[in-house]
Amino acid sequence: MNKIITCLDGSAFSNAVCSAGIWAANKLSKPLLLLHAIEKENVAAAEDLSGAIGLGARSSLLKEMAALDEQRSKVALEMGKEMLANAQTIAEQQGCSQIEQTQRHSDIVEAICDLESDARLIVIGRSGQGNKPDFNAIGSHIEQVIRQVHTPVLIANKDFSAPKSFMLAYDGRETADKAVKRIIEGGLLHGMTCHLVTVKNKQSGLMEKFKATEKMLRDSGFDVKASFLEDAIFAGLMDYKTNNEVDMLVMGAFSHSKLAQAFLGSNTLKMIENTHLPMLILR
Repeated sequence: MNKIITCLDGSAFSNAVCSAGIWAANKLSKPLLLLHAIEKENVAAAEDLSGAIGLGARSSLLKEMAALDEQRSKVALEMGKEMLANAQTIAEQQGCSQIEQTQRHSDIVEAICDLESDARLIVIGRSGQGNKPDFNAIGSHIEQVIRQVHTPVLIANKDFSAPKSFMLAYDGRETADKAVKRIIEGGLLHGMTCHLVTVKNKQSGLMEKFKATEKMLRDSGFDVKASFLEDAIFAGLMDYKTNNEVDMLVMGAFSHSKLAQAFLGSNTLKMIENTHLPMLILR
């Protein structure tokens, strides 16, 4: 588990994803793997129409479509190669010494899953190439990636810059304790101010766990700003991040079944959908 898999697709988020991947690779002293997945466009290919009424196997239109499909694939491949080469140049200029490039003719989720066994971190943009630059919701791939992988996922925002602080929403459950352990052992967040935020809930012994977690983080060298809130979970967390100098959100793992049924329940999904800060999802 060594490489920082950085997913580039030519979208409005690609520069930010590249920056986030470089930051993580340098912070962890790990190799940077630049990944470009060439996904099949959702259009009718020539082979899909070979049985259409009035179109025989020798139709000149089918031949033209086949030629266009081939040309489109070649252009996508070359554009991807150029994008990866440019990203590598930027990474080298910013101090990365171990850089790899790979292109896959597959869905991005499939490509990530194939490479995950050697991944330390997966870096992906908030939305992909198929969405407009002003698209605000999360891309469909984000949810799929979070559900399927076991590696931490860094979701880059459009204006990513190296964070100096992060907010950890702690609810006292096992997944939150695992996230704290990953934070302490991982190294990526070391040297950053930790905003440890808990919203009062029905979890047994929450205050004691909150205090113990604060002490654990302090003993591990983190500058901790701890806040125990009494508010609606989503509203309390959103207000806190708005009113304090928080550069990144850190959240515990999601279940593999339904994204909305883990850690802070549906509030976690709301946080992802309604914030434009970079987010680190820990399993």
